[in-house]
Parts: sequence; structure tokens; C-alpha cells
Amino acid sequence: MKIEPFKLERWMTTYETNVRYDIAESGIFPMTAGELVELLPESARAEALNDLLATPLGYSEARGTEALRAELARTYRDLSPDDILVTTGAIEANFVLLNTLLEPGDHVVAVDPAYQQLQSVPRAIGCEVALWRLRPENGFRYDLDELERLVTPRTKLIVINTPHNPTGAVLTADELRRIYELAERLDARILSDEAYRWLELPGGEPIAPPLRDLGPRAISVGTFSKPFGLPGLRIGWIAATPDIVQTCWGMRDYISLSPGKLNDALALIALRHRDRIIARTHEIVSANLDEAEGWFARNADLVSWSPPRAGLLALMKFNLDTASLGLANHLAEDYSVMLAPGSAFGYEGYLRIGIGQSPPVFAEGLRQTERCLRELVASGVAVK
Repeated sequence: MKIEPFKLERWMTTYETNVRYDIAESGIFPMTAGELVELLPESARAEALNDLLATPLGYSEARGTEALRAELARTYRDLSPDDILVTTGAIEANFVLLNTLLEPGDHVVAVDPAYQQLQSVPRAIGCEVALWRLRPENGFRYDLDELERLVTPRTKLIVINTPHNPTGAVLTADELRRIYELAERLDARILSDEAYRWLELPGGEPIAPPLRDLGPRAISVGTFSKPFGLPGLRIGWIAATPDIVQTCWGMRDYISLSPGKLNDALALIALRHRDRIIARTHEIVSANLDEAEGWFARNADLVSWSPPRAGLLALMKFNLDTASLGLANHLAEDYSVMLAPGSAFGYEGYLRIGIGQSPPVFAEGLRQTERCLRELVASGVAVK
């Protein structure tokens, strides 16, 4: 397969380990292994830690342990462990799904802007990809009438992402049902990237149940990276019918073969104690949303945003006569701030901001961003 460069990932790897204020981060501030073990009752921690330390570092069960798959299955309606495949992050889940579901010449509708993988992999396979755009004119909301116009009798797959990266848009339960009914009429499937599942905002609207609950045409993809602050575990999953799971498992034999044993065990602890992790997330996000609200109000002459409706991401519009890539590079190199260029998503004039960073780092990142923007204006960069 020949595939186009992954613009966002190539850009992020240039700076993410070097900047002090990463406020482009797409997940919640990571937990430590110690914090994860401390989720257990105090009486159980010593035994759990001993079990982890005594774990033989051999190969794990190839499709994920039955314990983890069973726990994941219980978060859906009427699924069994055989409906779940544990993967190396959501990125592997999406990759194997797209490569097993699609053939050259297939028609695909994919949300845009998007995590580039959701569009680039179908194109590399040789599919015709129609883009379902979320537009700034309507506050980056999904327009289902436009989706109806984009599909054709040849549409084999509809690719959605809710809550959405990078805008924070969400699809309601009624909208998801409408998409599912559309797929039924077309004899198509839906791949729903649900990397931001469980990431409702404090006081915000509830996130709809996972698409997989609606029926066999729906495939849900999840991850421990974004909602749990555990990207280092590299654990994601596919929730689909057993035939799709088996086919994806067969392809995954050629990629990563199996999850890591310790990763699987730690993921199981997180999943069983997700209510406490969600409470931690709400505390972080509440502080950062309050900080962002004041910051955007103070700098309304230079920046604006549509706050995320759920999840952790939004696009920040800047009113300076400069390119987003150049501005993002300048912020990273001269102010140690990471805000992702909108051009990586096909949206010039924007930067992607994440609200999951630790609050002190997030607040200082915004202060340094303000300093950068004001100094650019003072140097002669025009305000639009």
C-alpha cells in the first residue's frame, strides 16, 4: 500500500517531546501506573501490584484476554466477548477495519475535517472518498441532509467520528439512528470512531450510546488513550459482529499479533474503575474550560472558538494574516507552546486546541500564546 504522509503525526512528532506547554494534546492528562493501581481498594492494591510484577512477559491472548473483552462487551447492549477484538490503539482498529471492509473502487463517505487516517487509508486502498464536511458557518455541526446527498447506491461504508476530532461536534442519538437507517437502505456499513466515548463535558449535553448498540451494520471503535488518559497502554478495540472481528483478527496477525500482557491487565483495572477516572477528567476539564472562557474573552480581537460540545478538542480561529503551519511552528519553537496547525486538517486560519492538559500547563500555554499573538501584531503582522 502506498499512502500519503500523515501530516498531523509528522508535525506533532517534531515538537511534542520538546515543548513545555502542549495544549494541542488530544487526550486527557495521562495517569501514572501508580495512580491506576490506587484506583483499587486499599486492601487489594498490594496483591494486584504483586500480580502485575509476577506477570510473565510472554505473548498475551491474541485477541485480548477474555476478561478484558468481556468487560468491554458489557459496555454495549447484548454483546459477548466474541464481538470484541482488542487492538493496539484505535489507530490499529481503524486500519484493519478499513483494509478488511473495503476494496478498490468502493464508494466511501467520511467526515471532514478528520483524523487523517479515516480518509487517507480508504484513498490508499483505491476507494472513491466523498467528504461529509463540518463547516464553520454552522458552528461545526453535522448536517445530515448533506450526508443524504453524498451517498450513492454504490456507498459501501460511512465513516463517522463522535465526539469529533478536531471540532468537538457530536451526533445525537436520533441522528445516529437516522444514519443507521440510511446504511440499511444502502446495504452499507458504518464505522464509528468513538475515541472520545465517555468524555461528556461537565454541564454539557449527554453523549449518545455507542453506534454498535443499533445493530449489525454498525461498528464501534474505542480506545483507552483519550477518555482514560492512558495512551501509553496502546490499547483500543473493535466492537462488531463476530465475522468482522474474526476477519480483522486475521489481518492483525500480520501487524501487531497481540496486545501486551501488562497493558491488557492495566486496561482492565481502568475499565472497572472508569467512574473515578471520569470524575478526574471532569475536574481537569472544568478548570481548563473556565480558563479558556476568560482567555478567549480577553483576546476576542485576535481569536475565537466554538467550544467543544463533548470530547476534548476544538478549533481556534485566529485573525492574523499568517499561515497556520508557520504560526504553529513559531509557537512551538519560540514560545514552547504546541497548538496543532489547522492545515493538517484542511482548515487554514485555525489551530487545534485540546482542553485535557493539566490545568497549570494549560493556563501557562494560553498566556504564552497570547504573548506570541500580541508580539506578532506589534511586529507588523496584520489583523484581519
